[in-house]
Amino acid sequence: MADNKKILVIGGAGYIGSHTVINLLNDGKDIIVFDNLENGHIETVEALKRIGHVEFIKGDLRNFEDIEDVFKNHKVDAVVHFAAFALVGESVENPSKYYRNNVLGTLNLLDAMVKYGCKKIVFSSTCATYGNPKYVPVDEKHPQNPVSPYGASKLMVEQILNDYDIAYGLKSIKLRYFNVAGCDSQARVGEWHEPETHLVPNILKSTFSGGKTFKIFGDDYNTPDGTCIRDYVNVEDLADAHRLALIYLENENKSDVFNIGTERGDSVKNIFDSCEKVIGKKINVEVAGRRAGDAEALYANSKKAQTVLGWKSQRTIEDSISSAYRWEEVLQEKLNGVKV
Repeated sequence: MADNKKILVIGGAGYIGSHTVINLLNDGKDIIVFDNLENGHIETVEALKRIGHVEFIKGDLRNFEDIEDVFKNHKVDAVVHFAAFALVGESVENPSKYYRNNVLGTLNLLDAMVKYGCKKIVFSSTCATYGNPKYVPVDEKHPQNPVSPYGASKLMVEQILNDYDIAYGLKSIKLRYFNVAGCDSQARVGEWHEPETHLVPNILKSTFSGGKTFKIFGDDYNTPDGTCIRDYVNVEDLADAHRLALIYLENENKSDVFNIGTERGDSVKNIFDSCEKVIGKKINVEVAGRRAGDAEALYANSKKAQTVLGWKSQRTIEDSISSAYRWEEVLQEKLNGVKV
């Protein structure tokens, strides 16, 4: 892609979006970040602007005029789409919020793309489209039976993208990723959710507030240490997958779908042990009973991404926890004005 072409990053003020923006800036791209700042942060946008050429447009995909104005006023070569609500529990309690934002908002985006002749998009999908795994590692041919409105909303968008390819020639790469961990290795941006629901940042946050006791739900699974296994892909590795997906779209002009994960998985107990090792503090943990619906093991088969995109997981879980801890120190200073 010529460097003067603009990449539109929807949700670029958020966690994964901001790391992908950095990756694309390092590759010489001009970036437009479109975000409603409901879950993203203007401080993140300012940090990105210090790194490279970023234009920020505040808008909401649920308003067609907001996104249409972007295409009306800019020549956009390709889109990377992250903007979605992503809390599984909340999606069960409030499915309307999830379908209106994740599905209707995406329809507005795609219709604007078709109207203005932008025919390339990389879509942030999820392993939640698979539902409870029938086998591991999970490959792209695994049945898709989501168990939450969140997962269902992402699967709906995948189907819409397939239909838009047939009808309008809009080419898409769907990246189904697993758990995401870690932060920018220079601590310029990072994971900043309110409330925070992910395990690693919650463990690290607790060390700045006198500690707390965490629960491990079940230690009697048929796994090496009895706790559930999940696949934690590093966010900088994940950002690289989006850049490679854009290159693939540019070179091949074909739609496809790829799992993005480490292929190995880490147990819940290993996550706690790794956090203790990185921060040098004891984490208080107690074992509780199993939670209903928790899969014993869920991790990716990412061989297709390795073969077709040339992508491979590079960083370890310790790398992810170390970078997340550095970011948490920065975030504590931002939020509390206290140097740690």
